[in-house]
Amino acid sequence: MSPATPPSSVLDKAVDCVFTLEFPVALEEAVLDVLLAHPQWVSGVTVLHVQGMGVQTTLVSAMERVQGRARRVMVQALMQHSEVPWLIQALKREMSSPEVLYWVTPLLSSGSLA
Repeated sequence: MSPATPPSSVLDKAVDCVFTLEFPVALEEAVLDVLLAHPQWVSGVTVLHVQGMGVQTTLVSAMERVQGRARRVMVQALMQHSEVPWLIQALKREMSSPEVLYWVTPLLSSGSLA
């Protein structure tokens, strides 16, 4: 038996942008829970552990203060640009935080090498 897959309508959609979120490690599970609750917009994500630095970066631990950079998580999802505002509304409603940043970039092409 094959593993469960998202509804075919999600898989058949032509994605045209990369939706990126960046946030503190402490919010990782909460953000992923919100994304997983909306398979109509997001069929899968890539999770990256990164470091951020800058004047608006909150340095929580002693190690972060010494290094001058914060441990953060970056999540990327390929999706339709027209659905991004719906996802942003859901994220704001379910876990509003000034420490969750997002940006959207055009996707020129995507596919598999198989």
